[in-house]
Amino acid sequence: MAWGIPGLFSPFHPPEMVGAAAEEPLNRATTAARNHREAEKRRRERINSHLDRLRAILACDSKIDKASLLAKAVQHVRDLKQRASEIDNVEHFPSETDEISVHPDGRRPTFTASLCCEDRAGLLPELGEAVKSLRLRILRAEIATLGGRVRNVLVVGGEEEDGLEENGGGGGGMAAAFLKDALRALVDRTEAAECQKRRRVADDGGAGL
Repeated sequence: MAWGIPGLFSPFHPPEMVGAAAEEPLNRATTAARNHREAEKRRRERINSHLDRLRAILACDSKIDKASLLAKAVQHVRDLKQRASEIDNVEHFPSETDEISVHPDGRRPTFTASLCCEDRAGLLPELGEAVKSLRLRILRAEIATLGGRVRNVLVVGGEEEDGLEENGGGGGGMAAAFLKDALRALVDRTEAAECQKRRRVADDGGAGL
């Protein structure tokens, strides 16, 4: 009978079908591994691109390691927050009293200076000359006048790379002191001019009697 013949009704798979079935999982695994490698490569390239941009923003050496770069970035953000806080705390309108303040902007080689005094002709050019005489330059200026008085808020930096270093050790206290003395001289000059103006007014009034 038919059942006496072994394997007569057993399914038959050609060798090539068996080989193809075995290769299919292998191909899927190979494709998945390749896709993973390509995705990982794109991820690393994206991270390295961001790190290169960060190095450019912070003006860091291209060989700086990631840990040091991130530490500099954190410090830079802190400096910016401190600088924003200092600027926000500065009054923008002139007060009735003469005021002078100079604040180094964290680790940045710049200063925020505020000068409040009586307004007069030639004050702004003299202020520019005073800053320039210290080998500094005005990066930003805000000026407000009210009732014959003026407040100048300046952000100043080095005219050259070594300008602040020569004037006070890389943006230290000596440069701030020099700048403050220069602003004080302007205020004193303004007070003297105001006194002369009042004296002339008084003399003219007396002459008319």
